[in-house]
Amino acid sequence: MPVHHCSNGSFDVTEEDRLTLNNNKPFESDLMKITGLVRRDSQIEFRALARRDAERALIHELDKLKEEAPENEKPTLSKNFEGFQDLFKRFLQETGPSVEWANIQPLPKDAIQSYSKLDEYDPDMARELLDKLVVVKLNGGLGTSMGCTGPKSIIPVRNELTFLDLTVQQIEHLNKTYGSDVPLVLMNSFNTDEDTKKILRKYNACQVNIHTFNQSRYPRINKESLLPIAKDWSTNGDNLESWYPPGHGDVYQALYNSGLLENFINQGKEYMFMSNIDNLGATVDLKILSTLLGEGNREFVMEVTDKTRADVKGGTLIHYENKLRLLEMAQVPKEHVDEFKSVTKFKFFNTNNLWIKLDAIKRVVEEKSLDMEIIVNNKTTEGGLNVIQLETAVGAAMKNFNASLGINVPRSRFLPVKKSSDLLLCMSNLYTMKAGSLTMSPMRQFPSTPLVKLGTHFDRVQHFLKRFASIPDLLELDHLTVSGDVTFGKGVALKGTVIIIANHGDRIDIPSGAVLENKIVSGNLRILDH
Repeated sequence: MPVHHCSNGSFDVTEEDRLTLNNNKPFESDLMKITGLVRRDSQIEFRALARRDAERALIHELDKLKEEAPENEKPTLSKNFEGFQDLFKRFLQETGPSVEWANIQPLPKDAIQSYSKLDEYDPDMARELLDKLVVVKLNGGLGTSMGCTGPKSIIPVRNELTFLDLTVQQIEHLNKTYGSDVPLVLMNSFNTDEDTKKILRKYNACQVNIHTFNQSRYPRINKESLLPIAKDWSTNGDNLESWYPPGHGDVYQALYNSGLLENFINQGKEYMFMSNIDNLGATVDLKILSTLLGEGNREFVMEVTDKTRADVKGGTLIHYENKLRLLEMAQVPKEHVDEFKSVTKFKFFNTNNLWIKLDAIKRVVEEKSLDMEIIVNNKTTEGGLNVIQLETAVGAAMKNFNASLGINVPRSRFLPVKKSSDLLLCMSNLYTMKAGSLTMSPMRQFPSTPLVKLGTHFDRVQHFLKRFASIPDLLELDHLTVSGDVTFGKGVALKGTVIIIANHGDRIDIPSGAVLENKIVSGNLRILDH
């Protein structure tokens, strides 16, 4: 039967053909399949052409930005733009979910080991163990979310000591105690690099070799045109918001590009321990290090801890396509979000404390085998323009390494300071400090940390500090909620569940020496049993 193509890409069926179709339903079905196939092929071809056009347009704009840059900046820009082009190409090609929910497999019994069951390390071997280690801290973030300017790592968190002070103290203590040479490596961003380098001068006398390298600088792209919004290559003035650091997944390529990775491998270093600089619980653990060096084959180890209702949005470990991998909430289909949040099905969450073999990082970078899910971060500029940031997360590379493992660590190894409520806990008598490390006070009768919620009046660190004449005694606190214009006098003790709510226009001053145990304090300072 003849079938004639029309100019619009559909089929022109003759009257004779229609009679045949009416008497031949199976043939009608076949024709519809053919029609659908041609249309699908046409759509696929259109999408492929559109992708190629978008790539060409992007490369053209990036080349223009690079041409305008000074000669000494061009090599770095070239490496950054090459990485961004690869990420952009993958972004255009992604068509569906990176994880099919039905294909998630139960975790094998040996996929996650309990920290308590790891063998103890031999103290006599401590120096030998530590000399195989490099400590990397992610230091690309600003303190803007806590109302501060400059790098977040320079915010004072305990006894006027900053995140960076505490980190240096921790590593110096190890090097002095064991005679080791553990270097500290900071991954900065273009937002934090200059300020951080100025501050590092004060550590010149410390027994720690400190290195820095920069993560990439990628261009924000217009959400509609998918073209860079940058006017030129610089980060000066208004052009600063045209660029962004592309998430901590960039650490592998950036460390490789810096030359530090090759140097450490040549020095005989074997593992890097990496964590967020604002996680005060992420200290070097000799028991974990001894286990990794003893086994020898583990290329990637992620510390996880028991999930609570406060952690339901955190990434978790799954077994997928016979590999251990990280599952983030952004990858979960909407109909399965509640299941993902379950503390019974998914019992652990990622602390982002990672132990990774250095020669394995070199291998996956050189083989270009890293395949991290792309995080599409939608932003709006100060001028109201909708832009896209393409980012990756460091833990998403777990599936690209061999013999990966999860270790279920105590909650004490996850002590992040993301907001003022976290800061209140770290500054309080809940913790004692020794050599830069915080540990739960032995005076605390139970190991869990209190749940603290502070209102918007406490968001900025400067305002937070002004509202406390001294940090309250929290040793017996379970739950604290504070809302509105509230201040605390000296020597206040909070116990059990305490809720303090100042209504709009009211102010509550908790008097010095007050002991609030299981109380609700309302807008007119009535104190009620809770």
